[in-house]
Amino acid sequence: MTSTADVSNTVDHVPPPSRERTAWAALRPLVLRLHFYAGVLIAPFLLVAACTGLMYAASYQIEEIVYQHELTAPAGQTSLPLSGQVAAARAAHPQGTVTAVRPGAEPGQTTRVLINQPGLAESTQLAVFVDPHTGQVRGTLESYGSSGALPVRAWISTLHRQLQLGEPGRIYSELAASWLWVVALGGLALWVARRRRNRRHLIVPDRAAGGLRRTLSWHGSVGLWAVLGLLFLSATGLTWSKYAGANVDELRAALNWTTPSIDVSGGDHAAHTATSGHHAGGADVGVDRVAQAAAAKGLSGPLEITWPAKAGAPYLVKEIDKTAPTRLDQVAVDATTGQVSAELRFADYSPAAKLARWGIDGHMGLLFGLANQILLALLAIGLITLIVLGYRMWWRRRPTRGFGKPYPRGGWRNVPWALLAPLALLAVAVGVFLPLMGISLAAFLVIDVLLGLRARLGSQT
Repeated sequence: MTSTADVSNTVDHVPPPSRERTAWAALRPLVLRLHFYAGVLIAPFLLVAACTGLMYAASYQIEEIVYQHELTAPAGQTSLPLSGQVAAARAAHPQGTVTAVRPGAEPGQTTRVLINQPGLAESTQLAVFVDPHTGQVRGTLESYGSSGALPVRAWISTLHRQLQLGEPGRIYSELAASWLWVVALGGLALWVARRRRNRRHLIVPDRAAGGLRRTLSWHGSVGLWAVLGLLFLSATGLTWSKYAGANVDELRAALNWTTPSIDVSGGDHAAHTATSGHHAGGADVGVDRVAQAAAAKGLSGPLEITWPAKAGAPYLVKEIDKTAPTRLDQVAVDATTGQVSAELRFADYSPAAKLARWGIDGHMGLLFGLANQILLALLAIGLITLIVLGYRMWWRRRPTRGFGKPYPRGGWRNVPWALLAPLALLAVAVGVFLPLMGISLAAFLVIDVLLGLRARLGSQT
């Protein structure tokens, strides 16, 4: 929950009875001060991420509307063989190399033939859309990444990930994801630990309140409802980040949580094929036979059939239905015999690999289809609301001049060393694992120290 000020000393606060100082009472000033700085200084990054994420939640429908002509074709009674549809795409773009094909999964959908063509950006291929009934090419568009994002959705995705600024732009999204969980958990602790006369106002706003108290009530209640979703977005978003993402990959590898894959490099079979005089071009059984072999193993649409990368390597056929229940089985099909040479079933993934897959797909709005997109949109709107309310509280409490008064510094002196030492070690460990968070936290501390020195020198003059 993105807050920017401590209003608990003046708002809806019931004086506590006399009792010994608790650990939370000692920690609370530190949490308040961190929440204040993170709210004011990190919230702009979170706001941009929320706004672009809201756009991405709707990007699938936008893509379907903008590219309706390419994505759809009049349904017919008969369909051309898949090889004939691929041949139509080759004829339209003879200068490229076919890398994969995605047959239309439902009546009225076109077949998407992916072609590698010189001059395209990294991770981008040419998608040729073919009417499966007539073989007519209905259009050609650039397709980005494994998700097959077309230009509009790819542009929105890049805006969300890096603000269209390339690799330097990824810093913004990583900084936002690194701090989101900290701000959310800190806000949750502050809100739940508040003493209130009516416990109902923990989960619903106090509509009878006015002014600053009303703003805080809405801020806290909205944050409570959104906190689990925000934690999910933070954790899954970090998997795509540049620096923290590399650490996540290393951790997954160390714990054997990586996603399994079929070896389609060709290996010893490629060497045997080369020495025996067989070449992929002459001995290839063709995409129709490959599709039949995959169907015999139970694979069904939507499918992607990937061409062998080199002589002797197999075709890779994989299900690409990422909506629940997930269908992501894969088979490797020998290019010269048409026999399935390897299988990889999603059911055989480790629990960690399944969770990673579901987490990424949930973050992208794929796991539960439209319901997933609506939930992401609500989370984005909730985060935007929290930020606006947080800045409103800060604006109303700000002095006539200056930045605004956070919770008084020096609260760490009241924290017992038995609690402060492990917290400091934890902060260092998290800062190393999430480098941008560690650097920005160090910057907060430096700024705080400098402000304290300035205030001290000002009081002495």
